[in-house]
Amino acid sequence: MLLLNRRRISAKELSERFEVSLRTVYRDVEAINQAGIPVVSFAGLSGGYEIMDQYRLERQFLSLEELQSIIVGLKGIRSTVGDQEIGNLLDKVGALVAKSEQNTAARLDDQLIIDMNPWRRGSEDKEKLNTLRCAIKDSKMISFQYISSQSEQSVRSAEPMSIVAKGFGWYLYGYCLLRQDFRIFRLNRMKEIEVLSETFERRTETKEPFQHGWGQRDPSTLITLVLHAQQSIQAQIEDYFQQKQIAYQNDGSMIITATQPDEPWLHSLLLGYGPSVRIIEPAHLAAAIKEKAEKIVQLYS
Repeated sequence: MLLLNRRRISAKELSERFEVSLRTVYRDVEAINQAGIPVVSFAGLSGGYEIMDQYRLERQFLSLEELQSIIVGLKGIRSTVGDQEIGNLLDKVGALVAKSEQNTAARLDDQLIIDMNPWRRGSEDKEKLNTLRCAIKDSKMISFQYISSQSEQSVRSAEPMSIVAKGFGWYLYGYCLLRQDFRIFRLNRMKEIEVLSETFERRTETKEPFQHGWGQRDPSTLITLVLHAQQSIQAQIEDYFQQKQIAYQNDGSMIITATQPDEPWLHSLLLGYGPSVRIIEPAHLAAAIKEKAEKIVQLYS
C-alpha cells in the first residue's frame, strides 16, 4: 500500500516504518514481485522502490472522483480522532488510485477539505473521543460528570451507543441509567470520563440518534422573535438566521422574524449582538434582556 501511494520509498524508510530489518525488507519486496506486482528498484542516494506507473489494484466500479470523495471524508475524520486504523484505511484507499492518476487526484484533493477539529479544545476532545470509541467498541459502561444547558451538574452512568458529529460539536448518544432512557450528551460538557469494567448488552430498541427527536422542541416553549438589526452586524445575522427570515430595509438594517425556543442560550445570543440589535417582540423577552443588561452595567459601575 505504501509503494502504491508513494512515488518512491527507500528500504531504510520501509525498515523504520514497519520496525523490521533491511534484510526483511529485501525479502518482502522480492515476495511482492513474485506475486505479480511490478516493483522497480533504483540505486543511489535518491534510490528506493516504486511500483510501475500504470499498475493499480483493481478498484471495480469506483471512479477517481468517487475514490477522492472517500479520501476527503476519511481525512476529515482523522483530523479529529487521529486513529491509526483510519490512517491505514487511507493508505489502502489511496492505493486504488493509479500513479498516472495521482496528479489529478491531488488537484481534486484541494477542491474540498473537511476538518472536523474544533477551534478550541482540539487535543482534549480527541482524547475524549478515543476513550468513548474504545468503550463503545468493547460494550463497556462509562461514568462521567455532566453539566446541562441550565448549568445543573450531575454524575451519570451510561451505556454508550454512538458518537455523533453535528453542527459545531461532538455528542455521545447512549442509555442514561440516571434517567432510565436514551439521552444525547454534548462532549465538551462531559468531564472525568471513566470506562468501567462492567459490560452491557446493546439494547435492541436502540434508535438512531437522529431518530431520537434530535432538534425537536416542545411547541409550548417556542416564541415568535422579531428583531431590528443594524447593517454593521449583517454577517453575524446571516451566520445564524436563514435568508427567508431576514427582511432587508432601505437603510441597510434588517428585520428578522423567526421562531425560536425561549431558553437561556437565546438570551446569551441576543446579548452578544450588543447595541446593534433591538428586540421588537415579544415584550417579555425584551424586558428580560434589559434586566440582564442593567445587571452587567452594575458590574462596572
